[in-house]
Amino acid sequence: MRTKTAALSGWGRYPEVDANLARPEQYRELAAWAQQASIARGMGRAYGDAAISARGTTVLTERLDRFLGFDADTGVLRAEAGVTLDAILHAVMAKGWFLPVTPGTRYVTLGGAIAADVHGKNHHHVGSFASCVRAVELFTASGPMTCLPGTPAFNATLGGMGMTGLIGEVEIQLKRIPSSDMLVQHVPAANLRESIALMHAAEHDDEYTVSWIDCLARGSKLGRSVFMRGHHTDGALSAGPREAKIGLPLNVPSVALNRYTVGAFNAFYYRWEGRKTKPFRCGIEPFFYPLDGIKQWHRLYGKPGFVQYQFVVANEAAEACIGDVLKAVSSAGNASFLAVLKRFGAASDGLLSFPIPGMTLALDLPLRAGTLALLDRLDAIVLAHAGRVYLAKDARLSAASVQAMYPRLSEWQAIRRELDPDGLFVSSLGQRLEMAP
Repeated sequence: MRTKTAALSGWGRYPEVDANLARPEQYRELAAWAQQASIARGMGRAYGDAAISARGTTVLTERLDRFLGFDADTGVLRAEAGVTLDAILHAVMAKGWFLPVTPGTRYVTLGGAIAADVHGKNHHHVGSFASCVRAVELFTASGPMTCLPGTPAFNATLGGMGMTGLIGEVEIQLKRIPSSDMLVQHVPAANLRESIALMHAAEHDDEYTVSWIDCLARGSKLGRSVFMRGHHTDGALSAGPREAKIGLPLNVPSVALNRYTVGAFNAFYYRWEGRKTKPFRCGIEPFFYPLDGIKQWHRLYGKPGFVQYQFVVANEAAEACIGDVLKAVSSAGNASFLAVLKRFGAASDGLLSFPIPGMTLALDLPLRAGTLALLDRLDAIVLAHAGRVYLAKDARLSAASVQAMYPRLSEWQAIRRELDPDGLFVSSLGQRLEMAP
């Protein structure tokens, strides 16, 4: 089993770690890698150090990408963990099926979607990716096992950030759609209170909802946003999403992103998108995957990279917590043009799954002097309101913060020790946060 050493980072390009890499060519090789210290890595879209082994080899799974079965009548699909959501969409959309839960990028593997228990702009009753997973094959040092919903191993693996074993085959239930077209409507909100009210208003509820929020707005405009709702509508079925035509071959100079340039962009975006108050049709790409339209879009933040900070807080604390976070970000002038507000419904059974009933805000913050100190202040605000930060986006949380944010951590650790008594499956994130001692 050949390996090589290379510098590795997540999508945010921070932190960068020297890693030992292996790329299995055949599925049966997973059993051998599960006998030694390893962590699986798919497309590398976790933002920080979640998909990098701390004690052994980072196993690249992109070539373990076979489709094993698809029932076009029931929408049940079986595939290897290295299959991407993009490949699934190209295989099933022409037959009238779609992903019940999809994150903001389709360039995520099945294994990664399960390990992070991803979520998207889905109806608040749908929940996270766990809601569509029917079975997971998990390779551990003691051999492969099948994890079914409701079992301890399943609940530890969904949202377990890859630290219960190497995910092999996966079975999911897809969602029937009438066409590949979306019917979408935008509603501008003048401030944070209006933004949150729109997310809860029955007359604005829809199959999918999300708000873009201007995190640099201040004063009476603090938290202004554009609420976006949509649903699948009648029309033709396509063979899958279109590929990106725009690319960023080079890093954008860091000086280009400042509070003035981003503030001007945010003001323009608020006016431009906020005017679309009448329902309009569009494809799935601009609605679900707008950033996938730019290849290597993370280069917008320059060579130093960026950190995505995403947290969730209960509904009753949302306005106060999110308001304090936005005030801190705006005062610091840290330029984020990508800020997204969503509403979560019921939590999944995943012991470390991120969603809880409430509101979640995601911010992209360029790395520069003062950014990490700002994030420490945001942690304090979120903790004061009993919220939590998403581990798949994290690159710098403290162990103490994670223990406070995830009350079922000790339960997860007990199950993980049963599955991995020798501590083989530990990521750099897990080591940094002292999750898997």
